[in-house]
Amino acid sequence: MISQLTLPSRLLPDGFGPTSLAGHQQRYGPLPRGGSELISEVARAGLTGRGGAAFPTARKLAAARNAGRRTPIVVANGTEGEPASAKDKVLLARSPHLVVDGAVLAAGMVGADRAVLVVHHAVREILDAALAERTDPIRVEVHTAAERFVAGEASAVVHWIARRAAVPTAKPPRLSERGLHNRPTLVQNVETLAHLALIARYGASWFRSAGTAAEPGTMLVTIAGAVAEPCVREVPIGTPVGAVLALAGEPTRPLQALLLGGYYGTWADVETVLPRPFSRAGLAAVGGDVGAGLIAALPKSACGVRETARLVRYLADESAGQCGPCVFGLDAIADELQRISDGRTGDNGLLRRWLGQVDGRGACAHPDGVVRLIRSAFAVFGDELRRHADGHGCGQLPSSPVLPIPPRRRR
Repeated sequence: MISQLTLPSRLLPDGFGPTSLAGHQQRYGPLPRGGSELISEVARAGLTGRGGAAFPTARKLAAARNAGRRTPIVVANGTEGEPASAKDKVLLARSPHLVVDGAVLAAGMVGADRAVLVVHHAVREILDAALAERTDPIRVEVHTAAERFVAGEASAVVHWIARRAAVPTAKPPRLSERGLHNRPTLVQNVETLAHLALIARYGASWFRSAGTAAEPGTMLVTIAGAVAEPCVREVPIGTPVGAVLALAGEPTRPLQALLLGGYYGTWADVETVLPRPFSRAGLAAVGGDVGAGLIAALPKSACGVRETARLVRYLADESAGQCGPCVFGLDAIADELQRISDGRTGDNGLLRRWLGQVDGRGACAHPDGVVRLIRSAFAVFGDELRRHADGHGCGQLPSSPVLPIPPRRRR
């Protein structure tokens, strides 16, 4: 395993501004040619999605290519609806051409004639300028993403492009069979596509020279919360969590827990998780996952119950409004958790029962992600939750919020 942090950045060039096409080609060389034969190279590389699900990229490519007679479409997902995450915005701001290369190459692999980039409004102008420099063999266009949490789910991205309704669904058919305009659609996170562009240039063995045998390569990680220098860094998969956290400087205050993976992720006790490898396998032992590549540090001076209640209230308000478990279930759960966090008498048993009643029963995976977060809070902040539910609170004065939350959305 190669996991040293001195590994040169693969995805992010030196400097902080966007790279011109000339600078991009000087660093990486011209766009390589290739078609479906590159899918086997991606399979040998072991590339998996960097948007959270970590699905094998080669399998998604093959599914879109073999879906049927209609010409596929490629969608590059750079919506980044996670309020605390910045990895995709940083990548698009500094390496826009690498992402476009990946989208164009993916189109060649699956036989697509069109690629659509859906990006956060903060980087839209950068992508427009990058495309103005290029002459690609397929049509490439940019759309500004919807600004809501659930908008980053693959089906929600497709619905947003088609009809400006960023609504996720979990119903068949799969997008690889019938997605945008009823055509087979490959939806890949922008970081995944950037890695794909490098594999096409340098090969599977090069890609596997970082990371672990089971989870090869590097990944972008957003480090946030109570750290001296919140940042985005590229690290080999399998790097110890403590070493990744140290890239953001010393903690500004003593820490009690880390939020891993994003707002659908899990809380973990800081002392337990620091030596663990930042990988799916390494974090599974403590009930965590790398998810969307986020590590957020919670200080001891903050109340984990209050912070969780803030996140759950935000997530409940972000419901797409498609089903009862989400609209009514998450709202009731958020209210009960807020009551407990305020030190008013609550019922943790009732809260646990409600979690079981919404888990796995939504029209999409939104309720499941919220349940995962709350259950991890029971595991890490269990004593505090019991004291709060008894009406005693944690004895701490309210502190400034640690994790960012956009203004509350009116339904």
